[in-house]
Amino acid sequence: MTLIKETDFGTPQSTAEKTVTITVDGFDVSVPEGTSVMRASMEAGIQVPKLCATDMVDAFGSCRLCLVEIEGRRGTPASCTTLVEEGMQVRTQTDRLKGLRRGVMELYISDHPLDCLTCAANGDCELQDMAGAVGLRDVRYGADAQNHFKMRDGGGEVNACWKPKDESNPYFTYDPAKCIVCSRCVRACEEVQGTFALTITGRGFDSRVTAGMSESFLDSECVSCGACVQACPTGTLQEKSVIDIGQPERSVVTTCAYCGVGCSFKAEMRGDELVRMVPYKDGKANRGHSCVKGRFAYGYAAHQDRILNPMVRESVDLPWREVSWDEALSFAANKMKGIQQQYGKESVGVITSSRCTNEETFLVQKLTRAVFENNNTDTCARVCHSPTGYGLGQTFGTSAGTQDFDSVEHSDVVLVIGANPTDGHPVFGSRLKKRLRQGAKLIVIDPRRTDLVKSPHIKASHHLALRPGTNVAIVTAMAHVIVTEGLFDEAFIRERCDMDEFQDYVEFVSNPANSPEAAELLTGVPAEEVRGAARLYARGGNGAIYYGLGVTEHSQGSTTVIGIANLAMLTGNIGKKGVGVNPLRGQNNVQGSCDMGSFPHELPGYRHVKNADARDIYEQIWGVTISDEPGLRIPNMLDAAVEGTFKGIYVQGEDILQSDPDTKHVAAGLAAMECVIVHDLFLNETANYAHVFLPGSTFLEKDGTFTNAERRINRVRKVMAPRNGYADWEVTQLLANAMGAEWNYTHPSQIMEEIAATTPSFANVTYDLLEEKGSVQWPCNDEMPEGTPTMHLDGFVRGKGRFIRTDYVATDEKTGPRFPLLLTTGRILSQYNVGAQTRRTDNVVWHEEDVLEIHPHDAEVRGIKDGDWLKLMSRSGETSLRANVTDRVSTGVVYTTFHHPATQANVVTTDYSDWATNCPEYKVTAVQVSLSNGQTDWQEEYQEHAARSRRIEAAE
Repeated sequence: MTLIKETDFGTPQSTAEKTVTITVDGFDVSVPEGTSVMRASMEAGIQVPKLCATDMVDAFGSCRLCLVEIEGRRGTPASCTTLVEEGMQVRTQTDRLKGLRRGVMELYISDHPLDCLTCAANGDCELQDMAGAVGLRDVRYGADAQNHFKMRDGGGEVNACWKPKDESNPYFTYDPAKCIVCSRCVRACEEVQGTFALTITGRGFDSRVTAGMSESFLDSECVSCGACVQACPTGTLQEKSVIDIGQPERSVVTTCAYCGVGCSFKAEMRGDELVRMVPYKDGKANRGHSCVKGRFAYGYAAHQDRILNPMVRESVDLPWREVSWDEALSFAANKMKGIQQQYGKESVGVITSSRCTNEETFLVQKLTRAVFENNNTDTCARVCHSPTGYGLGQTFGTSAGTQDFDSVEHSDVVLVIGANPTDGHPVFGSRLKKRLRQGAKLIVIDPRRTDLVKSPHIKASHHLALRPGTNVAIVTAMAHVIVTEGLFDEAFIRERCDMDEFQDYVEFVSNPANSPEAAELLTGVPAEEVRGAARLYARGGNGAIYYGLGVTEHSQGSTTVIGIANLAMLTGNIGKKGVGVNPLRGQNNVQGSCDMGSFPHELPGYRHVKNADARDIYEQIWGVTISDEPGLRIPNMLDAAVEGTFKGIYVQGEDILQSDPDTKHVAAGLAAMECVIVHDLFLNETANYAHVFLPGSTFLEKDGTFTNAERRINRVRKVMAPRNGYADWEVTQLLANAMGAEWNYTHPSQIMEEIAATTPSFANVTYDLLEEKGSVQWPCNDEMPEGTPTMHLDGFVRGKGRFIRTDYVATDEKTGPRFPLLLTTGRILSQYNVGAQTRRTDNVVWHEEDVLEIHPHDAEVRGIKDGDWLKLMSRSGETSLRANVTDRVSTGVVYTTFHHPATQANVVTTDYSDWATNCPEYKVTAVQVSLSNGQTDWQEEYQEHAARSRRIEAAE
């Protein structure tokens, strides 16, 4: 394996359809109209020297190194800013050009330290490369003159132009002495990331790159996405890992294991040590961009907390005992078989992981159906996007988003509801912000003022700051406006939708009870604001809807998804670029875990277990009889455990004790079980009640595939050997065989072959196809052999689209004198899910604890100041955390995250759930907030119990 070097064409690719032919140094090359001369030269295989140009940002023309001669034109124009014209004759190498370039390079080098041999960028420095490319052999200007790189001048006095290295950021350094002020980092921050955290201060010789208002990188608005580091052509911005380890020698393209964007990265290695993760430009989800988590937060893979040996214990009161793999698997298998013999086949089940691969998830659901012989399988989608599956399945006929991420580049109006993409899905958030800066309009429906509502160079046209729990009312009110004002697309509806159901929906939605004026009493959003948003979405051109857990995690989550689908069908915003209904999935493979049959009522490919034809496919291959009765959902498993009928569970890569609602009930359910098998990287919170711990492998240590939020199937490639000895799919196979199965997979590609043979939407998916195409989007079958970027092109999967009534039903969770505030929850940029991974990285610098956002008015009447300890109480429980007084939340609403187990925010959430799917109502909890002296008694008891449960015999 070698280091993958991607070609930098200097300027972005033109999307024009018309082509232009020019001649470069005697070679003809045809390129799209609007292409720069620099890029055209690179397309012809001729590299023009450059420093300020890179194809991730627009041309700038400041370095004057990329000069060319063009026949019929005077002077030597910059090739990066000069566009091609038909018949243009370009020369890139003449004596005149060579002399000019050497002179320019000489000036750069005269104010640059000549410490190349000891510089961390040695071997990966464009300045070094370009000095060689232009033939620079001598520098006539002495270093004793005014410069930026010597601490003291020739007389021993402090050099006022010198600035110390900024090492405040945990992941990279900024050394002003090496900066050539090319502005690539500034432009990357603006054009790619959209944060505008960097600028050029000063003029002329005093110009320099500055973060924020002359702040350190850590204290500035910088979000540590790494775009500036990637853009820097020198060692000015450099990863600390490269400084510590050295330059990488090989790389492997793989897929990030954090959120549902599914970014492609080059894992760059030196030996078996990971040096850095570099976003892959050919990655179709991220297009060469990244966020702080995917780019830098991989240190958890080698963290000291990671468990590498299997462990067992007879009782959760006892310390863990390290054992061999054979002993652990035999112990687990005997326990599960004994439970089934005593309590029946239905007494055990599994929870699949949305962080593991498709192949691993497929095997876990196969374990319960083919080995345990029941359908007791569920996944974390139960507590996040299960309403998406139901709502889109009912209306469109398929349980997934309709577009690819590139589609947003064609959107004219974007409606974001219940999602915070700049924090939860930051790479997509950056792409969305770029489109907004280009002129697209934005509607935000969210109780909080997220960064999308207003941030540098973007501002939402409408922010509908509704009361938590009233999504259905607001979406239906928008539909009321579209219908009663005649803004719907009648031709689309007549051609693509069921007209009888449409007429019924029109009758329902036209009722004055569904008007914005009526909804205002429920939502708190002014009626005219709702009407303005509805008109903009209906009339504004291509309208795209993106939504997240703020939609699904409600008692009417499925109803809201149906309402969103209704909006898209009403306006004809389905079946083309720039439109659609797009759920932003929270975890890297939550889409895949659903696709693979993780739900108790569905086989892979969303086929109900009552479907005899679907069962027959698996029965023939697996040689078993599959039950036609849906199994237990996660809440049902816990209820049954408390009742004494569910006794054993295998949990792969999920931490239900921290992530699921009503922590005390989850703990009671786990404590009532006789065998809890946790298969994970760390002793997580669920492992407090486990009897068997099977160490897991990271995404760096396995082969397989992830399916992201746009249905894109991406390869995950093994970068290093599993530190625990086995990939997760191998562990599941070993457990199945210990229970009597005879599985004999030798590589995940064989599992994918079985998936493709049994799942229609994956029928043509093979590892060979993924190697050839890079990635594909399902459905990928004979009709669409290369995948399907946009769904429902000519008709809906189910045939005719269904309009379904969306009656608003208020949640049973009510505020009152005892609990007057509404708590809603979410994520923060630097942390991920329950924090098991990101808390074990330097990302804790930005978020070392969960805090409670509270409006200044609500804080004042309670005597609360910023940073005070607060007690957060609900009908379910109480916890304590610090206050963040902010007007990002409305009065009457408080907000927190759930990344830190010390807080255990879910101890206050209730067991209310979505009417169709049992997705918990995380987003609406009635609470009271008061001053506190510190952690609650429950928190202290919980932490003491957790410490006892994590004892390991060998360490005592």
